[in-house]
Amino acid sequence: MSVAARAPAAAARRRGATTTRAVILAGGRGTRLAPFTSVLPKPLMPIGDRSILEIVVEQLRHCGITDITFCVGYLSHLIQAVFGNGADRDVAITYVREDGALGTAGPLRLVDGLNETFIVMNGDVLTHLDYGELLDHHRGSGNVVTIATQRRTIALDYGVLRLAPRDDRGAQVTGFDEKPEIHSPVSMGIYVIEPAALEYVPSDGYFDFPNLVDALLGADEQVGAFLYEGLWLDIGRHEEFERANELWAANGNGHENGR
Repeated sequence: MSVAARAPAAAARRRGATTTRAVILAGGRGTRLAPFTSVLPKPLMPIGDRSILEIVVEQLRHCGITDITFCVGYLSHLIQAVFGNGADRDVAITYVREDGALGTAGPLRLVDGLNETFIVMNGDVLTHLDYGELLDHHRGSGNVVTIATQRRTIALDYGVLRLAPRDDRGAQVTGFDEKPEIHSPVSMGIYVIEPAALEYVPSDGYFDFPNLVDALLGADEQVGAFLYEGLWLDIGRHEEFERANELWAANGNGHENGR
């Protein structure tokens, strides 16, 4: 067992994470990683000697989460060929197929049996997040949805003007920032959700997680964030895909210097 999987495992089992179900969104076309994703779905892109999705499933299993549903679409037959029903990985895997683009929250209406607290996550996320700790925080928070969150610095490629309106076509320049950086908390693409939140997912059409959060907030439901400062890589970005391969190829667990 890798260090990445072993460390969260004992803590997660102590907190009873074994009863939690995970839904993994694995149906996208992965256009940001083209042309590689013309032949492979993004979750099957290789990281070291395994695919992204194999690492994610292993991490969930070692946290005691063994009931997993894949929401699939693009090149879904390849994902099913690799994972089957999950028995050889000591998990139980089921599939729901998106016949059209449903967004990031829309596929949840296709998944049967979401009647207890569950995790939803993108299938292209690599992290050392302790899922047991995330669940423990959620269960004590009163949130209907908890979003795993990380602070990121976003660099803009443009000079940004600060303007004061003057007339219909003109404005007074009050400042000029050359390629500024924005520091902001961002969603990691990992959510803990209560079944009650599903009442706000419409019965058809395209529906993203930001739409769900807006609907929940509009109904005065409580949505919270869990701040995480450790490793998190969005493999849809070329530079983070390359970094993940460097980390996992070096030591097999994604930790810097093998730690």
